[in-house]
Amino acid sequence: MGKLAVYKYFSFMFLVITLLMAVFTFCGLFGGHFTPVVHTAMAMLVYVLPILLIGNVVTLLFWLIRRRWHWAAIPAVPLLCSIPYIGTLWQPGLFSSDDNARSGLKVATYNVAAFGRETSGFKAEDILSEMIRQGVDVLCMQEYSDDSGDRKNSQSYKEYFSHMAMGRKDMVIYSRYPIAASQVIDFGETNNSGMWADIEVQGKLMRVFNVHMETTGFNRVLRKSGQLQNMGHNVETNALLRAIYNNYTMGMIVRARQADFVAREIQSTKKPRIVCGDFNDVPYSYVYNTILGDLVDGFKECGKGFMTTYTGKKPVRIDYIFHDESMEGETYYKLDHTSSDHYPVFMKLVF
Repeated sequence: MGKLAVYKYFSFMFLVITLLMAVFTFCGLFGGHFTPVVHTAMAMLVYVLPILLIGNVVTLLFWLIRRRWHWAAIPAVPLLCSIPYIGTLWQPGLFSSDDNARSGLKVATYNVAAFGRETSGFKAEDILSEMIRQGVDVLCMQEYSDDSGDRKNSQSYKEYFSHMAMGRKDMVIYSRYPIAASQVIDFGETNNSGMWADIEVQGKLMRVFNVHMETTGFNRVLRKSGQLQNMGHNVETNALLRAIYNNYTMGMIVRARQADFVAREIQSTKKPRIVCGDFNDVPYSYVYNTILGDLVDGFKECGKGFMTTYTGKKPVRIDYIFHDESMEGETYYKLDHTSSDHYPVFMKLVF
């Protein structure tokens, strides 16, 4: 009788876990539609969706092994509903094609981390050489720096990209096609910003957006903690976790407001649109959904395999290329280039 009671208790507790896992997964899938300014908890569930999906797989296997088919349906439903989300992280590559199949526009986005603040210009030249090898027509850079010893980086880049538009501080768009106009998207008192440039390609004028959203603050807190510890100060774990949480939530709120501003700029233009940049946010987040709007996520359209764009300890996808429905994506990929803490992302568009 004792063993039976333990068995029933264990099954009941696992059922509770199964239900909670399913509920939190659904909340996470819809959390990106709620602004973090008002619904912080709902918005934050997006960031733990991969863990929740793994939990649902574990509970599904448990109930299948126990042949409790009705209970197995509980994790199965959110897993099926998560297929579109999984598609933002992994694609089988069934719809990607040869990069040289048709003529079109090759676009790249790259957070170059100020080229490591080196003065030799080697990293900037190395990146330029890679862009030439990839046949890039339009290059959007974030955390760009034009200073490189005695020679400006723009002097080297304009030998291949004959046109450029500078944004605020560290934003630039290089183009092999004429730039008719450009404008800064100012986020106010922050180091981050956006910009757009109207580029004439094959007689068509299209607007290319380049955005760099507020950072998470996660690495900044860890660096500060490390500095304090090196100075002999004791950093309590609870205090560190509170600082990380506060910086993360504040970053979410700031990015959400920036995303609203950028989305209004994107939706107000009547020209075909391409949006590139470092969003500092994951797929299905409020920032991702808001900026995406009625555009197409290039990776979901013609990407292949797992897509992560940050080289740090967090294997996340935070760099994107979106495009207007009037265009068609042919290829979408990243390169494991090591000149920055981000990977460059490339997309071939035909229209």
